[in-house]
Amino acid sequence: MSGRPVARVVSSVLTRVGLLGALAAAVAVIGVVVSAVSVTQLTDDLSPAAAANQAVYQDLTDMSAATESWSGVGLPAAADDYRQATLRLSAHEQEVRSYADGDRSLEAAVQAQEESAQAWIDGYAEPRMAAAGGTAATGKEVRAGNAAFDAVRTAHLASTQAFDSRVRAASAGVSMRLRGTVLAVLLVAIVTVAVMTRSRRRLLAELSTPLLALEKVVQRMARGDYEVRAAPAGPKEVQSVAQALNDLADAQTRARAVEIWIQRELRTLDTAKDDFVANVSHELRTPLTTISGYLELVAEEFEEQMQPRHERMLDATRRNVARLKMLIDDLLTLQAAEGSNHQMEPVDLPALIRDVVMDVKITAARRSIRIGVKSPQVDVSVLADRAMLHRAFLNIVSNAVKFSHDDGIVDVVITTSRGQVEIAVTDRGIGIPSGELDRLGTRFFRASNAVTNEIAGTGLGVRIMQTIVDRHAGAVVIDSEEGVGTTVTVRLPVQAAPPQLTVVTPPAVLSMVVNEPQPEPAP
Repeated sequence: MSGRPVARVVSSVLTRVGLLGALAAAVAVIGVVVSAVSVTQLTDDLSPAAAANQAVYQDLTDMSAATESWSGVGLPAAADDYRQATLRLSAHEQEVRSYADGDRSLEAAVQAQEESAQAWIDGYAEPRMAAAGGTAATGKEVRAGNAAFDAVRTAHLASTQAFDSRVRAASAGVSMRLRGTVLAVLLVAIVTVAVMTRSRRRLLAELSTPLLALEKVVQRMARGDYEVRAAPAGPKEVQSVAQALNDLADAQTRARAVEIWIQRELRTLDTAKDDFVANVSHELRTPLTTISGYLELVAEEFEEQMQPRHERMLDATRRNVARLKMLIDDLLTLQAAEGSNHQMEPVDLPALIRDVVMDVKITAARRSIRIGVKSPQVDVSVLADRAMLHRAFLNIVSNAVKFSHDDGIVDVVITTSRGQVEIAVTDRGIGIPSGELDRLGTRFFRASNAVTNEIAGTGLGVRIMQTIVDRHAGAVVIDSEEGVGTTVTVRLPVQAAPPQLTVVTPPAVLSMVVNEPQPEPAP
């Protein structure tokens, strides 16, 4: 199998990009470090020295103001201000002198500023402060002092210009280094983009293009084109995937052939099963009908002549014949429920539930069992086979009545939520043992307490109900506790009715409770 591995294809690209990224990072770091050094020199050394130089002139100005105040008014505060300014002047001159050390031109300007300041102090300020407070200076002294302070201004201007020139030079150096760093990083970035563009084309040619071709093959297979196959191109791993995909397609072709054969066999078996159930049901119905007829004839002919033992035998025979008929009916119903021939139509579920309750209420009334129905005040329609869904809920409600105690209560509650309708049927009957709940729905299974209490049944009712609900895309949940009762909850998707067909059920029929036992119809 030819072609380079994916790791080698990708690693070569990553190596080049990594080297260029490292180069860009190194250039950026060096430029930032150099610029940081220049900025540090500017902010930590030069700028404080320039500020101290300005403070020197401010100190001299404060001393001059204090001297004039002492000479003119003689306030003691003026003498104190003069001494404080003298102390500050000494400190600021020392800071300026320390920075200028080694810089000839700047050192000369600072020296000239200090000499002119000292000359003004010695020749004018100190003598005036030594005189008595309030003693005005002579005109000659004033002229000499002004000339000396003018010399101070001139020297300070020269030192200020020297500091300003150095600040401008330092700022220009910082800007130049920053621009150089930015340009170097941009150059490396341009080279990186060029390399990445070239690498992208190589990746597309060696990796992406074969993968896209492989994706198209998979999409065609998903759409049902089972004859398409992937071409072995690209890196070794992609070629391996293409080969595995081709092997899978071949296996699916063979599996489809087997599946078609199995489906054909299953259809044959289903047909045979349906024919068997129909034939057996027909063959059993006929003799059972005959037996039932003869039992009625015997009962009528020997009425009031049979001994109690014979009557019990006749009743047992009748019960078993009825049980066999019920079993045959349930088998046929289960066969119809498991089939696919269902007539689906919109069904008003609350109305169907009320019909089910009406069908069961006579049986419930014989044992004084009340059935309560609560439904929402809106139309709730489901897409269903009306007859099948009626049978499912008939099994649920009739079981609730069958397993309830005499004078018991059965509640049927209909609620809607999030596009679903939920029907909960609750009884307070014998319940189901907890160890047998997982066997509910198994064909012919009946709870042990139902068998012990000799409650009639075929063991197919729950299975039929679950099958019908499954066919309607619904779900069934059964909660039960032995001796407490059972709740069967059915959830079905709601079928929204067209606006013009919406029917609002009158409030008077939204709740129905069978409170009084109904008289049993005459035989």
